[in-house]
Amino acid sequence: MSAQPSAATPFKSTVPGVAVIGAVTPKQAEILTPEALQFIATLQRIFNPTRKALLQKRVYRQEALDRGVLPDFLPETAYIRNDPNWRAAAPAPGLQDRRVEITGPVDRKMVINALNSGAKTFMADFEDSSAPTWENMVDGQVNMRDAIRETISFSNPNGKQYNLRKDGKLAVLLVRPRGWHMVEKHVLVDGEPTSASIFDFALYFFHNAKELIKRGKGPYFYLPKMESHLEARLWNDIFNVAQDMIQIPRGTIRGTVLIETIMAAFEMDEIIYELRDHSAGLNCGRWDYIFSFIKRFRQHPEFVLPDRSQVTMTVPFMDAYVRLLIQTCHKRGVHAMGGMAAQIPIKDDAAANDAAMAKVRADKLREVVAGHDGTWVAHPQLIDIAMGIFNENMPTPNQIHIRRDDVRVSRNDLLNVNFEGKITEEGIRSNLRVGLGYMEAWLKGVGCVPINYMMEDAATAEISRSQLYQWARHNSKTAEGKTATPQYMLQLLDEETEKIKKQLGAKYASSKYEAAKAAFATNITGEKYDEFLTTLLYDDIVTTINSAKL
Repeated sequence: MSAQPSAATPFKSTVPGVAVIGAVTPKQAEILTPEALQFIATLQRIFNPTRKALLQKRVYRQEALDRGVLPDFLPETAYIRNDPNWRAAAPAPGLQDRRVEITGPVDRKMVINALNSGAKTFMADFEDSSAPTWENMVDGQVNMRDAIRETISFSNPNGKQYNLRKDGKLAVLLVRPRGWHMVEKHVLVDGEPTSASIFDFALYFFHNAKELIKRGKGPYFYLPKMESHLEARLWNDIFNVAQDMIQIPRGTIRGTVLIETIMAAFEMDEIIYELRDHSAGLNCGRWDYIFSFIKRFRQHPEFVLPDRSQVTMTVPFMDAYVRLLIQTCHKRGVHAMGGMAAQIPIKDDAAANDAAMAKVRADKLREVVAGHDGTWVAHPQLIDIAMGIFNENMPTPNQIHIRRDDVRVSRNDLLNVNFEGKITEEGIRSNLRVGLGYMEAWLKGVGCVPINYMMEDAATAEISRSQLYQWARHNSKTAEGKTATPQYMLQLLDEETEKIKKQLGAKYASSKYEAAKAAFATNITGEKYDEFLTTLLYDDIVTTINSAKL
């Protein structure tokens, strides 16, 4: 929601070669200035060919994986891994202590609440927790501009007013742009959709970098979904050119890379190396990591995983990934950030709430003892829990001094799925409910949604979809003795949709569940598999100024 909602109208770009297809409000027009659009276009023209080539490399790598060529540490970059002397940049202003980070979408009220929350930092998310409607993406940029200048406010329809706290204890802002695989179809450069990564980064950076520096911080980012150090190199090249273009020193930008793909786990040293003057460390993007593991090995029956609830951080391949990430980051002098606590408070069941919060405490204690320098939460009420555990166990601003020289992680460790677990009918049904619920919300423009007292975003919906595909692909057996055939999956999908229909009653007709079901059904039978849910569904939320599909 923008600061002063007003009618959107057709927008005429005056920048040669740039067309804006979406309708634009007056507030959004303040962001989509000719200078900003020219900045986007310049970066797009320079770097989009490399982006597309790197995405094609992913396709070739998947073909090799399907043939049985499993990932390994790269021999050609061994010199980087084996050199003990190089370090990345020292922590930037405001990023020395990141013990609790809160994340969430970029809508106006959420931004205010997150900045006020008491967390050390706030990751404003244009990616997994924001459905990329044109309105969401451009209003999010308006909200970022106003938040940085501390002019942001919001009036709820019930009259409640939201403003930033005045005691100087606002969370430090980081922004997560969309991943390399996404495009922004509402802005065309030379007739081609803009890279969503470039669009999100460029608009935010162009309008806010100098203001952030003036306020004693800098433009800080989280970089998602990367699969190789070459993709990190592309970000670094963009950072350098962008800083040169607006004449600020190289190294002002900092980026924390989410290690949320199995391929990137084999290139952590190299990723930090490529970004070393701009690196703010790595993060254990646990949910996307599980999704990536299933996706990349989906043709191999030996990598079939049990119910999502049984794939914990202590199973072998997840534990190895965490230990290697912490060791790698600390060896190079940067933060090793922990993962997301997706639980949300359960107001109407004290016993269930106590059990959920106990899981949060155990998870955060595991992280800080392992050597993480901070952690993520999705709900403000979890901040005190996480903060208390990190304060008790980490008296210093971070734990970069804990080198973890004891860690030895091999290729086989990162691929080790030798643990007990079952596939159950309830696990299938749970995945169906999460996938349906999330996709329905996403199609309505909402990118994170509470389901069964968990804050689900695209990553957890991706696990649900990918597990269903994997189980059907390999005719996996459930603990109850059923075979996960395509017909069985579609039958359960029908049953779960019917339950939702009965619960919603007349409201079902105005929901997006039928569209969600139709899209979901294409990916759960072990046959067709889309690279991302977000690309599968994106065209359904793309609109021209006449609200027709582009």
